[in-house]
Amino acid sequence: MQKIKSLMTRQGLKSPPESLSDLGAIESLRVPGKEEFRELREQPSDPQAEQELINSIEQVYFSADSFDIVKYELEKLPPILNLQEIEEYRDKLKQQQAAVSKKVADLILEKQPAYVKELERVTSLQTGLQLAAVICTNGRRHLNIAKEGFTQASLGLLANQRKRQLLIGLLKSLRTIKTLQRTDVRLSEMLEEEDYPGAIQLCLECQNAASTFKHYSCISELNSKLQDTLEQIEEQLDVALSKICKNFDINHYTKVQQAYRLLGKTQTAMDQLHMHFTQAIHNTVFQVVLGYVELCAGNTDTKFQKLQYKDLCTHVTPDSYIPCLADLCKALWEVMLSYYRTMEWHEKHDSEDSASAAEGSNMMGTEETNFDRGYIKKKLEHGLTRIWQDVQLKVKTYLLGTDLSIFKYDDFIFVLDIISRLMQVGEEFCGSKSEVLQESIRKQSVNYFKNYHRTRLDELRMFLENETWELCPVKSNFSILQLHYESDEQEKSAYQEYDSDSDVPEELKQDYVDEQTGDAPVKSVSRETLKSRKKSDYSLNKVNAPILTNTTLNVIRLVGKYMQMMSILKPIAFDVIHFTSQLFDYYLYAIYTFFGRNDSLESTGLGLSSSRLRTTLNRIQESLIDLEVSADSTATLTAAEERKEKIPSPHLSHLVVLTSGDTLYGLAERVVATESLVFLAEQFEFLQPHLDAVMPAVKKPFLQQFYSQTVSTASELRKPIYWIVAGKAIDYEQMLLLMTNVKWDVKEIMSQHNIYVDALLKEFEQFNRRLNEVSKKVRIPLPVSNILWEHCIRLANRTIVEGYATVKKCSNEGRALMQLDFQQFLMKLEKLTDIRPIPDKEFVETYIKAYYLTENDMERWIKEHREYSTKQLTNLVNVCLGSHINKKARQKLLAAIDDIDRPKR
Repeated sequence: MQKIKSLMTRQGLKSPPESLSDLGAIESLRVPGKEEFRELREQPSDPQAEQELINSIEQVYFSADSFDIVKYELEKLPPILNLQEIEEYRDKLKQQQAAVSKKVADLILEKQPAYVKELERVTSLQTGLQLAAVICTNGRRHLNIAKEGFTQASLGLLANQRKRQLLIGLLKSLRTIKTLQRTDVRLSEMLEEEDYPGAIQLCLECQNAASTFKHYSCISELNSKLQDTLEQIEEQLDVALSKICKNFDINHYTKVQQAYRLLGKTQTAMDQLHMHFTQAIHNTVFQVVLGYVELCAGNTDTKFQKLQYKDLCTHVTPDSYIPCLADLCKALWEVMLSYYRTMEWHEKHDSEDSASAAEGSNMMGTEETNFDRGYIKKKLEHGLTRIWQDVQLKVKTYLLGTDLSIFKYDDFIFVLDIISRLMQVGEEFCGSKSEVLQESIRKQSVNYFKNYHRTRLDELRMFLENETWELCPVKSNFSILQLHYESDEQEKSAYQEYDSDSDVPEELKQDYVDEQTGDAPVKSVSRETLKSRKKSDYSLNKVNAPILTNTTLNVIRLVGKYMQMMSILKPIAFDVIHFTSQLFDYYLYAIYTFFGRNDSLESTGLGLSSSRLRTTLNRIQESLIDLEVSADSTATLTAAEERKEKIPSPHLSHLVVLTSGDTLYGLAERVVATESLVFLAEQFEFLQPHLDAVMPAVKKPFLQQFYSQTVSTASELRKPIYWIVAGKAIDYEQMLLLMTNVKWDVKEIMSQHNIYVDALLKEFEQFNRRLNEVSKKVRIPLPVSNILWEHCIRLANRTIVEGYATVKKCSNEGRALMQLDFQQFLMKLEKLTDIRPIPDKEFVETYIKAYYLTENDMERWIKEHREYSTKQLTNLVNVCLGSHINKKARQKLLAAIDDIDRPKR
């Protein structure tokens, strides 16, 4: 080792340092700079291999004790040196050194920011110490100057000045204390003036000042008193906040909000505000209803004040129900208006606050204000729905507290109108569909309308049973749109027995609608004016004038009222339309019962009543007509409820005579009744689009079925009703008797027709005269006239065939005589009527011509012509026996007649 050192010395190399403390000796081992560290870190390396190299370093190198590294390594050399081994060991040491250096570089760079920050702190501290040294130096220099220049007199002046300043401060404090002690008086004055922001501001300032002088014993008590005063102000402020719920005042509310803002309780104020609105709604409705209940009771008994609102509503009398409801809705509307104006105030001031905040620089205060503003906005928006819900529930309780079914129609409509307006307010207030109000009014409406409709049906039955079916004169352009819907009282008086105005047409007693201009009804028309109007406009036989009765007008009025109900309250539109259809159903059924019911009609085989008409009549009878004479005590509750929905069948007035031939068996009454039904059906057809517009989509099939199966069948009643007249207007039995006396087995072709033809034509001439006489009393529409003539001709032709079917013997000349008689009848008949073609003409001609058919042709003819009766077909075969049909063929044809099932046409 000494040899190596000597060698190093001789070569001019410095000896290695004896220890690590020799800084000059280890200068060559200095830590690389920042750039060198970065270069070391950027060199490609294997972290795992480097860590293994560091781990292979002997533990002694990590010792905190200093030692001679060179000496340590030289002592480790073997006695005999091997150059290759030494170089390999040197390379290993270099690798270990490089790994350590890189690791040190990484650690240094990692701690570099902390080092820089600490260095800056030390630098700042050094600067501060330097400044302090300068200040101390200047202070000592000034003290030396003062020590040399001031005298005892000068120091005395300074002491006096100091005392003066202390006394001035004491005087100021005493004045402040005096002001604080007088604050409670000013606070009371400001509270009386409702200057809440000023009072709070003053109180807060006093609290600030009191905290400054809290070392004075008198101030500690004042501070406690100020706190009590502040709490009192908050209580009064809450009362002031509650006042805006009924009568919003912008100045008042502005002061209240400013006061809460000074207290830093804007969110609390909003919570309190909603509580006050809820309480205001409850107190308002209770006080309104209580006032009417006490007024009706005639005393102020405290028992009503102790009732719950729900129970209190049940004590409202029917007479005071509507005024109370109106005042109730008005009071609630005022509360809602106050809330709406509250929202408007906040929207306006929020925009102003936003503009002010944009100019300000206090970001923390702005963020807090924005948070409060957002909270208030959400609270107010949520409160809209909540308040309207409270209003709905209070009105619902009031609505359901009284049974409205006993109300007059106009009064109930007025209730609906009030609620409808309130629901419109709710929609504008918060966009609500008012489901609670709709459901409650729907329940009351359905209940009311069931009772109302039942009463109207009973009245309709009374009208029908007292109706004499006389024509009610109206203008030619009269329709449902021109009829004024009177009140119930007017309606009752309109149908009394006429007094001195009995000569005045019924419609003239109603409100007049100008026919030319369509001006609105003019009420309060004097009787003299009514009597002076031209009665020619109301001629009974005016061309195309509607044929209707007082009962028809009553039904139309009811339909108009029902339409009014539908327009006001759409949720029960289906129920109202259903009840409206029952008015028509009952009227139709009554007309059929009075004038068209005849068990012998269907036996004619003429199909006078269509299957649709029969189905409609059966439906009405099953669903609407109460056929039981008296209630069965053993009937079930369900059966009893079903009977409540039905009405007894009406009975024709004993004043209506339908058995006189002079009046064509009540033809005038039948025409008025039937055609009034047809007119009513036309009015319903006109209303179909309006009804369809308000009918719920799921219920529209009912309306379509009503029109297709009921309304459209009204005109079909003409056939069975006028058939009864036609069956009695002509003496068909006499004609048949005359035909039996005619000899048909003549040998010569006759040139003169038989006497029964003249007798039948005379019957038709007499029928035509009577028809003209009836038409002078009641206009007979062309369809009615045609049906009457068609029925009479059809019956006459069928009577002719029946007469021919009674013939025992008939020759070919006799058949020719039959044709001659029938042609003579047709020729004279065509002069009496314009009906073309003559009904059942082929029915007679085909029967006469069948006499000439061969056996095979007749069998086929019998199978094809099922409109003839078995008697008529059998007689035809028997008469032909011996002429061109033998007995065998006769038996065959009679068997064919018996085997054929003949549904009547």
